[in-house]
Amino acid sequence: IASWFMNESDLVIVFGASFANHTGIAEYKPLIQVDYDPMALGRFHAVDVALQADVGVASTQLRKGVASRAEGEIRDEVSTRRGIWAAEKQRRMADDEGHGIGAAAVMAALTNQIADDAVICVDVGNNTYSFGRYFEASGNQDVLMSGYLGSIGFSLPAAMGAWAAVGDSRQVVSISGDGGFGQYAMEFTTAVKYGMNITHILLNNGELGKISKEQRAAQWDVWQTSLHNPEFAAFAALCGGSGSRITRLDQLDPMIRSALDHNGPTLVEVMTDALLV
Repeated sequence: IASWFMNESDLVIVFGASFANHTGIAEYKPLIQVDYDPMALGRFHAVDVALQADVGVASTQLRKGVASRAEGEIRDEVSTRRGIWAAEKQRRMADDEGHGIGAAAVMAALTNQIADDAVICVDVGNNTYSFGRYFEASGNQDVLMSGYLGSIGFSLPAAMGAWAAVGDSRQVVSISGDGGFGQYAMEFTTAVKYGMNITHILLNNGELGKISKEQRAAQWDVWQTSLHNPEFAAFAALCGGSGSRITRLDQLDPMIRSALDHNGPTLVEVMTDALLV
């Protein structure tokens, strides 16, 4: 939705945000970047006007020179675009190529089941792109992520730190792929040892899916991205925690609900399709 509005705009003004290398903004759009840090201006993306300034001061001054617009008009546009995207997400939730569950369905179930005040820790890779694309945050949820540091395996240790901070006062959920979880899998035993109330959602597609995707995008052969995994749900049980395995769409909501209600560390292994991200 935001991408559509950005590419339909007459002018893009960026306040206090650096561009990622993959930021998709049409080159012909006039662009103003406002940042207090001069090193951030034009660092990743060419801009027409680079303005070193405090974001609060700059935005206040800019508002004085910008004509107002009726709120109803923009709200109607947002509502229309949201409806289009909601229909597309609904269509993708039903995707089934016979190779596992699609990420859209997984994130819809998590949207339905995760508490409004949860701390959610996401990893890196396609699972995180899918989280950003499909998950709908609500209430006072906090999301912790590695971002463009690309620290694979981030989510479970981050969740352990979050639990150490909030205890059982808030729901703590971590989300990763199989590649990410494998980096620090044995830390699950630490969660068991200290009775950490953490639910880990593991999207298992049997490969380093983001790397496979990048290789395909570059028109290379997919090389050395497949993984030889254990059955992670059984692994969690062997560690002394709770583990469950989801292979069908109709299992998503009830099994995720059961895991979230469990007292202690639990892992939900969802068998997913590497291409349905």
